[in-house]
Amino acid sequence: MRITFELDAEFREMQGKGASRRLRHAGKVPAILYGGHLEPRQLAFNHQKLMTLVENEKLYSSIISINVGEEKQPVIIKDMQMHPAKSRVVHMDLQRVLENEVIRIHLPIHFKGEAAAPGVKTQGGVLAHRMSDVEVVCLPADLPEYLELDLTEMNINESKHLSDLPLPKGVTIPALAKTDSVVVSIHSPRAEEPEAVAAAAEGAVAAPAAGAVGAAAAPAAAAGDAKKDAGKKDAAKK
Repeated sequence: MRITFELDAEFREMQGKGASRRLRHAGKVPAILYGGHLEPRQLAFNHQKLMTLVENEKLYSSIISINVGEEKQPVIIKDMQMHPAKSRVVHMDLQRVLENEVIRIHLPIHFKGEAAAPGVKTQGGVLAHRMSDVEVVCLPADLPEYLELDLTEMNINESKHLSDLPLPKGVTIPALAKTDSVVVSIHSPRAEEPEAVAAAAEGAVAAPAAGAVGAAAAPAAAAGDAKKDAGKKDAAKK
């Protein structure tokens, strides 16, 4: 199997929220290691070193060697919990990897030829990514770094599905047993909402109507003034 990353760790005996809190204050990340027909073990990692890798997408789709003293254990990351408000890893779940047992892991999807797709380049369509990664099942030796989807021949109003993803030998997508979900599509730019168009038209009609009312009111007011003046003149003659 291909080992992409190595991380130093240490076993920890203390468990519970209090022990995990003390580890974090000491600059370490609590973790649990399970699987491989062995008992779960509690681990701790250096937070600063781990933070140098968290932005690398390969970390989550690769086999990692965990080094605890002289012991080396291949693992995959099953879950990484981040602090909701800080750039900080709170906890990790790791699964042991055995050479002869399949693993389930999420792989990133890389899109090739997005700008060259006729649906975008010449037909004025908008590209919409529906998925950025997908879970696969394979033996550790068959694990690819990513899956690639070619969009160079894609036209407007077309979609690519999970079944369109080229899969290396020995790699399967379990979700296909239930549904062939859309991965990416090219659609027409969304037209202006009919309600907005109708509202704008009503506003355009209402504005002249208001002006017409004002225009009609002006002669009426003038006629009223004329009657008042005539009444004053008649009173003066008397």
